[in-house]
Amino acid sequence: MSPAAKDTPEANSGSQSNKSATRNWIMGAEAFERRMPHHDGIKALWETKWKHPCSLSVYPFHDGAYEDFEPIFRELIEENITTSTSPAYTQTFLPIARLLASHADLAASQGDRALATSLYLRACAVYRIARFPYITSFPAINDKDKWIAWEEQKRTYLKAGQVWEGAKLEEYCVPHRWRKEGDRDGGIWVYVRVPVAEKDGGETGKKVPVVILMTGLDGYRPDNTVRCDEFEKRGWASVVAEIPGTADCPADSSDPEAPDRLWSSLLDWMEEDSRFDMGRVAVWGLSSGGYYAVRIAHTHRERLAGCVAQGAGTHHFFDAEWLDKAEGHEYPFELLPALATKHGFTSVEEYKAKAMKKFSLLENGILDKPSTRLLLINGTHDGLMPIEDSILLFEHGTPKEARFFTGALHMGYPMANSSVYPWLEQVLA
Repeated sequence: MSPAAKDTPEANSGSQSNKSATRNWIMGAEAFERRMPHHDGIKALWETKWKHPCSLSVYPFHDGAYEDFEPIFRELIEENITTSTSPAYTQTFLPIARLLASHADLAASQGDRALATSLYLRACAVYRIARFPYITSFPAINDKDKWIAWEEQKRTYLKAGQVWEGAKLEEYCVPHRWRKEGDRDGGIWVYVRVPVAEKDGGETGKKVPVVILMTGLDGYRPDNTVRCDEFEKRGWASVVAEIPGTADCPADSSDPEAPDRLWSSLLDWMEEDSRFDMGRVAVWGLSSGGYYAVRIAHTHRERLAGCVAQGAGTHHFFDAEWLDKAEGHEYPFELLPALATKHGFTSVEEYKAKAMKKFSLLENGILDKPSTRLLLINGTHDGLMPIEDSILLFEHGTPKEARFFTGALHMGYPMANSSVYPWLEQVLA
């Protein structure tokens, strides 16, 4: 079921002009070749892609409010700021984010928890878009202006987490005990929420099931409030961590085995914590995090009850032909420079030439190993991580489970969660 090469003279000639004819992608030739209109600048992005989800407060504007973003994008358009890589792009967001945070501080000081929470989360949403599409501190901070927005987002989100009625937000720096040369000094920063009754020594005193949430290329620890709320409702704890090459993660982004060390250190720390039921640990990897969910399902299978890999790229995703077209698909900004940096390469061309051999889970043999229970979720028209990369797993290793959504784009939204939560409930029962 993987994409097959056509046995034609043109396909075998190696001609660059005929390269697009050598593979039949499930999403179809028209969708594969299409360059979406939002790539024509900030004005096009706002008017053709982002204005509507912003009005609904859905990804990437979850926790946010339209009235906060509309004047920001109006200013960006009026000032002819056309790219997110410009310092002026990020700086345009900061005054409104800071104003919202100050109003939240006032509400918190007056004891209005609901208003404070709403304002803090609105501020965090503005900070999130300010630092889009990508930040990393490995091996060095890649954008100082976006890093300011990131640091302010984290401080604001921690304030929000202290006024919530339910499980409070806790931040830990987990010792990276399995660190090797190449990994950065320091620990693994995580956010933890534990259901209140169990945390405070409730009636049963039982340890709680826990979901490790592996974030993606642009969504990080403070960007998962709704998911963690859903975990809490079900009596589960949450541990949210960034993946190698993004945000605060200390793992060597150029080392394909660095995540194995990272997750070993995290799981060891969780075992020593008295709150987590280590017989009921699940992983949910989001987008680029889906790659790591697939990998940990194989490398740490005996320590996990199950893994969800949503929107995962595992092999074909690294193909140069795919990457050339993915740049024009649904991602809001330039994709390949972020992916190259995230994987430790110094240029896009080096990334396209070497990433598959180095990071493909098929090439390095991971997919042929036994795994824990593994649920694959995605849309069949995902233009970032091809659906072929989920189908591929059924051809290797142990049996897998899946739910694919016909015609849906990256991650299979908005239908995906209706399949993920029931599956997790079964796994963690």
